Amino acid sequence: MTYDITGKTVAFLLTDGYEDSELTAPWAAVTEAGGTAVLVSPAEAAVEGKKGHTQAVDQRVSTADAADFDALMLPGGVVNADHLRMDSDAVAFTKAFFAAGKPVGVICHAAWTLIEAEVVRGRELTSYPSLKTDLINAGADWVDEEVVTDQGLVSSRTPDDLPAFCAKLVEEIFEGEHAGQHA
Repeated sequence: MTYDITGKTVAFLLTDGYEDSELTAPWAAVTEAGGTAVLVSPAEAAVEGKKGHTQAVDQRVSTADAADFDALMLPGGVVNADHLRMDSDAVAFTKAFFAAGKPVGVICHAAWTLIEAEVVRGRELTSYPSLKTDLINAGADWVDEEVVTDQGLVSSRTPDDLPAFCAKLVEEIFEGEHAGQHA
C-alpha cells in the first residue's frame, strides 16, 4: 500500500559520519510519498556521510523547533550517532518529538540518541546488534527483527533493512501522532 504524506514535514537529524544510505533512502521515501524533508544538524553548512555523500544543512538544531515538524528521522552511523548524543540541542530536539507523540524513525546506531533523550524505557525496538546491551540497560525491550514499530517509533538494524524500514516510516508519518508515543 502506498501512503500520501503531502503536507507533512520531516526533520532528518544528523551530522558528519552518518551512514549514507540511511539518509538517502528514507529521504527519497519521504519525498516520493509527497512529504517535505528538512536536514537539521549541529553542523552549519553541510554534512558528509562516511562514504562521501554530502548534503546541505537546512536548519541548525540549536534553532529548530519540533513543533514545526510532523516527524523525526535519525539516520545511523557510529560517528554521527556518537556526536548527536553528546549534543544537548540534538537530544532536546529528539525528546520533544516523543513528548508531542510524533512519529520517530531510528536505524542502526541512531538509537544512542534515544537513550540519551531517555525515551526508550518500556519501548520495543531494534538497532545495530552492538547497541543491544545499551538499550536493555536503558529499559528498552530489544528485539532482533528487520523493522519494529511501537506506537509511532520505527526502528531497524542496518542498511539491509531499509526497504521495510522506509515503508513503515512513511506509514507511521501518514498515521500521524500516536497517544502511546511519549517522553
